[in-house]
Amino acid sequence: MIARWLGPLALGLFAALLGWHVTLANYPQALMRLAIARVGQGGVNRMTHAPLVTARARAIVRPSPDLLYSSCPYDLARGPVLIEVPAIPAPYWSLSVFDARTDAAFVRNDRAAPMGVRVALLGAGQVAPPGYAPVRPHGTRGIALLRVLIDRTGDFSAADAARRRARCRAAG
Repeated sequence: MIARWLGPLALGLFAALLGWHVTLANYPQALMRLAIARVGQGGVNRMTHAPLVTARARAIVRPSPDLLYSSCPYDLARGPVLIEVPAIPAPYWSLSVFDARTDAAFVRNDRAAPMGVRVALLGAGQVAPPGYAPVRPHGTRGIALLRVLIDRTGDFSAADAARRRARCRAAG
């Protein structure tokens, strides 16, 4: 009697494990596609500077009201993408580049780069122009995210103005 159920039980267990593995393998790419669609309404390979976070802001899951956000959904299919972030007069800022698998491919902050950051996001066979640090994210699409910590009790207009000078563009 038990032997009769071993085959179907083993097949069911195999199907469940296969489904679990396929889901885990594909979930990060699906999540990144959704994130790009949400923050990419300004287009790809260009920096979009979000307004100050309010209770209604939800483009980024649970955004911090103490941060200013700028984002650049990128696509390396047609060539390198250049990102330039000037020094920002704020208590803290960081640039993070997330690849197609949602992995952090690059992270710099004001402590590591007090004069700002210039990076070239590169695909296979692409070369960084002079003056740009090469970054090779997995896949051709992802998001670069600039976060700037502000003091809401003071004037943060200089930090906002510097953040708005950050650029993301296709090379060429």
